[in-house]
Amino acid sequence: MKKPTPLNDDDLALFRQELGQTRAFVQDKAHFPRPQKKKAITRHSEQTKLEQAEFFFSDEYEPDIDGQKVLSYVKAGHNSFLAKQLRRGEYTPELILDLHGLNKEDSKAELIALINACKKQHVQCASIMHGIGERVLKNKIPHYLVQHPDVIAMHQAPLEWGGKSAILILVDLHLPHDPKY
Repeated sequence: MKKPTPLNDDDLALFRQELGQTRAFVQDKAHFPRPQKKKAITRHSEQTKLEQAEFFFSDEYEPDIDGQKVLSYVKAGHNSFLAKQLRRGEYTPELILDLHGLNKEDSKAELIALINACKKQHVQCASIMHGIGERVLKNKIPHYLVQHPDVIAMHQAPLEWGGKSAILILVDLHLPHDPKY
């Protein structure tokens, strides 16, 4: 990179003449308040997530989902075209949950947290990365999601969102006070 040449006296005088009547300004320092640290998750909220997970998700429930085919589900009363839209990638997940390394019980609590976050942040589509491994989570996660009243559709994720190791879900964002509910 070429080093700039310093101005000679004639150039500096011409520069000052062009600027006219100016004065140096005083640099003020702006002190912005530090952002508040997020509250640590308390044991109470962890306990609440576990209680909700046990309320919504049963290990004994076996939905009518064929594990050999591509995962596709739409809740009764909703347009079956939603699954096709998920498959085509017409919905983009705004939240992604990675369950790699978790057991079934921890996964249940994380699923509840994801669905609650979707509703709180008004996010309709989310991705759940379950991995393949021994297929424990791959087989159980859809069974749990079918049981939750706010999950209206799910489909195996397109390749760009994880393919066979992920699921895209659509969450019902209608709130109880909404007249459409």
